[in-house]
Amino acid sequence: MASKGTSPAKRGKVLFELPIAATGRVVCTSPQDKIYVITFSNPPDNRLVTPFCQALLLALDIIETRYPPGVLITTSGIDKFYSNGLDLDHASFTPGFFPESLYALWRRVLTYPMPTIALLNGHAFAGALMLAMMHDYRIMNPHKGYICLNEVELGVRLRPPMTSVFRQKCSAQTYRRLVLEATRFKALEALKEGIVDWLGGLDEALTHIEELKLVQKAGKGMNGLAVYGDLKREMWRETVWYLENFGAEHGRDFVITARVKRDREVAEKNVKQWETVKAKL
Repeated sequence: MASKGTSPAKRGKVLFELPIAATGRVVCTSPQDKIYVITFSNPPDNRLVTPFCQALLLALDIIETRYPPGVLITTSGIDKFYSNGLDLDHASFTPGFFPESLYALWRRVLTYPMPTIALLNGHAFAGALMLAMMHDYRIMNPHKGYICLNEVELGVRLRPPMTSVFRQKCSAQTYRRLVLEATRFKALEALKEGIVDWLGGLDEALTHIEELKLVQKAGKGMNGLAVYGDLKREMWRETVWYLENFGAEHGRDFVITARVKRDREVAEKNVKQWETVKAKL
């Protein structure tokens, strides 16, 4: 079911379609010249699983290599969800999921050589909000949907690439509310906090594209070089590094786990000593 304001007719001419496993699909349309809308539908809630990520990666490759540079918009064909984030079992037990699918998709979007906009038609939870943050701009449905990071409620750790993009793109106060308080932001508050840039649907996104002349930004500069992707890679170099150096996390995780265990043992010893002294008083 298409979301309000982004009906297939409004999205324009269909350029190509890709399957997502057996039940889902990615459809690329063009509502205006050099503006590409990727609409993904992977029922029931667009979970970020391997087939989903790989289909989006292929769609990004097709647009870059077979069509003129322009502006990319991603949105959902499922009314309630932009995406409900990761499938934790799939993420935990699928070999290569993080470096080859999830992180590869995030890095591709973050450094994509043209302006990118995430059109959040519905809820964007956890990994889905991370995907949206990898875009250059975000526009959110003003009438429905929440965005949040709920890992503290789930008891799930956040890895460096998952947090650095928020640290780079949000204020310290907003970062704290997202990560430590699991605040569910409605559209107006998300706009106020700077998590999203605009409110609206596809029509409003097209208006902002025109006002900011974003299509032209993807083209060649005065010296004949197109540098949009290079500029983004340098701008977000911290997050890019984490996404490209997944293996470096393993050593860091081992050291942190050992340190936390040691600190806990010391804390337990100190408290026992205090309890012993207190009992003698």
